[in-house]
Amino acid sequence: MNVRRFIILLRNEVVLVFREMRRKKQVLSVEETIQVLQRGTSGVLAVAGDDDYPYAVPLSYVYHDNKIYFHCARSGHKLDAIARHEKVSFCVIDQDQVVPEEYTSYFRSVIVFGKARILEDEAEKRSALEILAARYSPDHEQGRLQEIEKEFNAVRMIELAIDHMSGKEAMELVKAKRP
Repeated sequence: MNVRRFIILLRNEVVLVFREMRRKKQVLSVEETIQVLQRGTSGVLAVAGDDDYPYAVPLSYVYHDNKIYFHCARSGHKLDAIARHEKVSFCVIDQDQVVPEEYTSYFRSVIVFGKARILEDEAEKRSALEILAARYSPDHEQGRLQEIEKEFNAVRMIELAIDHMSGKEAMELVKAKRP
């Protein structure tokens, strides 16, 4: 397997550069990648699970300031995994239209790599929870704030700081954008 990863030295720090995408013509721009994350309402978080098995779980999220926030219960598999190993990946599928007569699908998706942490500071947690709640209930501020207050101690907030993200789409979608 040809792994295209590079390590560079930057200001006396080792920095890992992620793999380049093979099909460069299908790469989404940074702006398009962010738009996919902003449009999405659910994605799949992948963590290093129990007994070295990967654990991938679908969840609701919000993208904000180059971070992804999501909530969960006070205990569970993903929290245990994040506590053991902070590096995670997150995938959002923006489009997946199966085209049987062409033996393909017209897809658009984004994958994020980063470090997840449980927000312990109450102000950070509240801010992240308000951002998440506003994403899903933008017109119900009073109700949102009441619900946050009611559930604040029962919920955990996770912040995924993005180290790398890439987006890709089907060649048919690339061609459709051309004038």
